[in-house]
Amino acid sequence: MESNLSTDGNASTTSTENAAGNLAAIFTAVVLGLMILTTVIGNVFVIAAIFLEKNLQSVANYLIVSLAVADLMVACLVMPLGAVYEINSAGWSLGPELCDMWTSSDVLCCTASILHLVAIAVDRYWAVTDLNYIQARNPRRIGMLVVAVWVVSLGVSLAPQLGWKDPGYLDRIADGKCVVSQDAAYQIFATCATFYVPLLVILFLYWRIFQAARRRIRKRPGAAIQPPRERRGILRLVSKRPREESTTAFTITRSTPDNSSASPEKTSSYNGANPPATPAPSHSATSSSGSKKTRETIEAKRERKAAKTLAIITGAFVACWLPFFLVALLQALCEPCAPPDLVASVFLWLGYFNSTLNPLIYTIFSPEFRQAFKRMLCGTRGGRG
Repeated sequence: MESNLSTDGNASTTSTENAAGNLAAIFTAVVLGLMILTTVIGNVFVIAAIFLEKNLQSVANYLIVSLAVADLMVACLVMPLGAVYEINSAGWSLGPELCDMWTSSDVLCCTASILHLVAIAVDRYWAVTDLNYIQARNPRRIGMLVVAVWVVSLGVSLAPQLGWKDPGYLDRIADGKCVVSQDAAYQIFATCATFYVPLLVILFLYWRIFQAARRRIRKRPGAAIQPPRERRGILRLVSKRPREESTTAFTITRSTPDNSSASPEKTSSYNGANPPATPAPSHSATSSSGSKKTRETIEAKRERKAAKTLAIITGAFVACWLPFFLVALLQALCEPCAPPDLVASVFLWLGYFNSTLNPLIYTIFSPEFRQAFKRMLCGTRGGRG
């Protein structure tokens, strides 16, 4: 009798655990499915907008297209198998060959996505520091940046397939766990090349860009700054016509001189610090102290806007990828220090989420991209010059 009661109790417990496991699997599948779908749609929209809208077809936007392609590859090649892996309670059951393909694609696409952010920062930095860069920026120069990004990414991703694997790689797959090579030397190389060095470069470049923005803001406070045509670049602070929408963030815009019949100049502009220009107060109407206070207020607002833009760009990147790469490096150097599987999975998908955010961060602040998205959604065509 007692044996029967014990058996019934165990069966009831097992049934409850199975039901909870099924609910968790369904919830995970829905969340990850929505994330994959959002990533695909966002990056497809960016690519389509640049190809369909002539006013977005600037050389600098080649980097945005290549970034969107990398993030689209994350969504199509990496996330789906990753979702299957997360949902399957038995762990990895697709064999070592497919595990190799998945981990290689993972490293390739994610590294390319991250390195594109570095390339975009480099492009913006050159546009700030080199007054002739806008003229020198051509398809070949930007193309070399794009090729460099993909070559480095390919090298990092193929290294384990060329022999840089840890001895327990196959045993780990047999136990239902598929992760990239845990060889300590490879992990140090990969994490530094993929994240830590790019992070330092991005922080340095955007700090220098912010300093340059602040200098230009303070140089001519309260007035529009309209550099000569050959000097128009990331720090172009211009007054807008009443019906124009001001651009914020680092985005690609068109610049058309007033009363000019020439085709619009396509430039990469930093407008994170460009509220509509405010004429300097007349000395006849205000005291000198009032003029100084107004000028300082305008400076402060522009600097806050510039800082906010840079904080969004760098903050999203760091918040998404830093937890994963800290754990990756720690796990390779101290195997007993590995976090629980759930924590590791959350950190991994938080990194993937950066590919979901990139289309928003790098385009949504641009009025021209927003207008292009609206036209695509409404089925209208425009902006084709």
